[in-house]
Amino acid sequence: MKYYLISGEASGDLHGSHLIKALKKVDPKASFRAWGGDLMEREGAFLVKHYRELAFMGFWEVISHLPDILNNISLCKKDIINYNPEVIIYIDYPGFNLRIAEWAKKKKIKNHYYISPQVWAWKENRIRKMKENLDALYVILPFEKTFFENKHQFSVHYVGNPLLDYIPKHPKNNSFSQDHAIVSKKPIIAVLPGSRIQEIKKMLPLFVRVAKYFSGHQFVIAGAPGISIDQYNIYTDTTSMKIVYNSTYDLLQHSTAALVTSGTATLETALFGVPQIVCYKSSILSYWIAKRIVKLKFISLVNLILNRSAVIELIQDSLTEESLSHHLKDLLKTSNTKKIKKEYLALKTILGKGGASSKTAQLIFDQVKKKSL
Repeated sequence: MKYYLISGEASGDLHGSHLIKALKKVDPKASFRAWGGDLMEREGAFLVKHYRELAFMGFWEVISHLPDILNNISLCKKDIINYNPEVIIYIDYPGFNLRIAEWAKKKKIKNHYYISPQVWAWKENRIRKMKENLDALYVILPFEKTFFENKHQFSVHYVGNPLLDYIPKHPKNNSFSQDHAIVSKKPIIAVLPGSRIQEIKKMLPLFVRVAKYFSGHQFVIAGAPGISIDQYNIYTDTTSMKIVYNSTYDLLQHSTAALVTSGTATLETALFGVPQIVCYKSSILSYWIAKRIVKLKFISLVNLILNRSAVIELIQDSLTEESLSHHLKDLLKTSNTKKIKKEYLALKTILGKGGASSKTAQLIFDQVKKKSL
């Protein structure tokens, strides 16, 4: 069968690549065309657009790039028509994907959504359209199944979290420090400033300033795919900070603590057992709008899944050089490190075992094949 996948950021590329790998096992004759990144391309998908051309974050940023977004939607529709897939698989990226799904439904193309939009956080009104236009929805957070089925009478598949397929199996890289010329005897604080250029511009200058207070540690930046080293050097050129690419998991394995921009990285950091501070700052307009429509007590996946404040979250005005330095010093205390790691064990218990990619691949293949007979 022919599969068309659409993702718009680094995490979607990661999850999409593993889904493609799993689909190839259940459907040896499968072919793939995708909007994604290097990982999906490596698994054999023909890449139509790279996510680095699609990742617009925040309300103002989306508005200012609206002509590009509309052009991409038009291009995507034309490409789907030409490819004529049996199924479209959407991976998060809701602003774009839900528009395509509504159009594809009218074209009688099967719509399967892997990794649900976070409609439990905001834009809950999207659920009506999702119910109308999707043939199947696969969710990866435990509370999502209850949310969709009990509150909205929308039957979904809970497949587990795909990070549990990758992280426990990630091999220990004993030569990490040597490979990246990192001082092996100096404790590492991982810096994960985000995968979008807008995030890096907001977060990295602050992280660089905070690093000056911790001379006994070394701060190492996880470079995002598609972001050139020059974009980081704008802020780090006068420092000794290292930037490592394609080694985020290795970095987390060797880190004492982490500064993490909110997103999938917060859950990844937790699953590696690294104490973290979750940081988030956007444009004043974007934050002002978000405050009025987002309905969550927390922004990190760790706290949302546990439903309590297990890790520190510093958001917008509370994220300052002084506050971040204070909380990082506190985080590095042995007693607090032990407390957070205990919370992480509870998190792993809730998430359960892996297998999300293989479960989803089998469900998609069986349903699409059955309906095409």
